Amino acid sequence: MLLLIDDLRRLSIFTGRKLKKTGTLAPETKHAPDTIPRSEFLLKAGLLAGAVPLAAFKLNMKSGLYDYQVKRHNLYLPNLPKAFDGMKLGQISDIHSGSFFDKKAVLGGVEMLLGEKPDVIFFTGDLVNEQTNEMRDYQDIFNKVKAPLGVFSSLGNHDYGDYADWATPAAKQKNLDDLVQTHKNMGWDLLRNENRRLKIGNEEIGILGIENWGELSRFPKYGRMDLAVKNTDDLPVKLLLSHDPSHWRAQVLPHYPQIDMVFAGHTHGMQFGLRTEHFQWSPVEYLYNEWAGFYREGKQQIYVNVGYGFFGFRGRVGILPEITIFTLKAGPDPLQSLS
Repeated sequence: MLLLIDDLRRLSIFTGRKLKKTGTLAPETKHAPDTIPRSEFLLKAGLLAGAVPLAAFKLNMKSGLYDYQVKRHNLYLPNLPKAFDGMKLGQISDIHSGSFFDKKAVLGGVEMLLGEKPDVIFFTGDLVNEQTNEMRDYQDIFNKVKAPLGVFSSLGNHDYGDYADWATPAAKQKNLDDLVQTHKNMGWDLLRNENRRLKIGNEEIGILGIENWGELSRFPKYGRMDLAVKNTDDLPVKLLLSHDPSHWRAQVLPHYPQIDMVFAGHTHGMQFGLRTEHFQWSPVEYLYNEWAGFYREGKQQIYVNVGYGFFGFRGRVGILPEITIFTLKAGPDPLQSLS
């Protein structure tokens, strides 16, 4: 490309001189010769060529932070009671309120979620970055997140205060207690290694939620599946909120075949990559087998939401913030039946 630019430069000089000789332009006057060496020109052109996409890249990083994408999917569950067939379920994850700097944009995303009119909503962890007081300016916004059948939530690795410095263990515990109270203040039913029965008419399904459980050693393992599944054997369908998707392959698949579907977050898709309808890639795939969208193993499924907020750096490129809407369908996935 740079060689082509240099050729065009020299061609323009040559053409200009020819036109001057033929009298097309004003009579030629004496000018200083072309004193810009080719190597210098290429260097400057290279710097310019690099600066333009870098500026565009930085602009795109910030513009993607609040560019909420609604992802709509059918969720097929063979044992789903007919009363739940067609129910709309919304999921958001990884709010990370401590990173926000535009309340209007955040509210816009909430309004997009509510505009889908979900019957029930799941939030799958990481309400804050480090401390509960980060929600001070945003609780009034997320308090609007309501649904006819309820909002169910779980905790993520950032919610425990493990990444902040505390004067005493009591101060850290107070922070966690305040976070739990924040869920209550917003009307969200926080599931901490427990379950609820969601009932329509005379039919029920199970909503289970565990505390954070990450396979990588740097993430806490507070989740207790033995407690979450307690007294759920009679329920035909069990939906699990589990923040870290590595939990699915490490514990759910080998030990809990009764779990039909897991809803996770955590990865953010690393906030960088490429995601289209039929292809996706991000460096995070070298850390997580399941990092964005649907995955299936036998009769069990997981969906990884790439997050509502952002953390680490103020940018999203290619992997945009997500609001997921599932329409529950009773029966097997017709596409799986064909495979």
